Amino acid sequence: MSKALTTFALVAVLTALLMALSLAVARHGYPYGAIGVRRLDGIADAGTFIPLAAVFFFSALLMMILPIRAASIVLTHAADAIFWTVIVLFATIVGGLLARWAFGQGSAMLALLNWRFLFAVAIVGCHFVMNELRRNVLLRSLFFVVFAAATLACLFWSFTL
Repeated sequence: MSKALTTFALVAVLTALLMALSLAVARHGYPYGAIGVRRLDGIADAGTFIPLAAVFFFSALLMMILPIRAASIVLTHAADAIFWTVIVLFATIVGGLLARWAFGQGSAMLALLNWRFLFAVAIVGCHFVMNELRRNVLLRSLFFVVFAAATLACLFWSFTL
């Protein structure tokens, strides 16, 4: 947990610094600043977490039914990679919004109220409790169904609200 928080904080600060640099350059009238802002804003979409959640929940589903050795391969090569991707992506979004807020765009932080960020929270939460789910046969069976439903929902439901 400590490593995840440290990674989140470092990426958020670095992104905030880059966004602040781009905003400052754009404020002085240079077109390169706007290019930097557009590039950093290009990844700042909460909808990005939906397909990541589908892949993560599918890997979690596999970890519930596979033997321990095969489940560990899925954990280290799929679930961990997606977990760190979500941490870095969410930190990038938060860092960019913090820089915008610091430059006087007070409504920028309202973008964090998008309900699709719950997919990122679900991925992080599931990753932290995955070890406990594997230990208990009843929980493993129950969460096999939960992860199957979550995978199918992320893949096939439109989530337009």
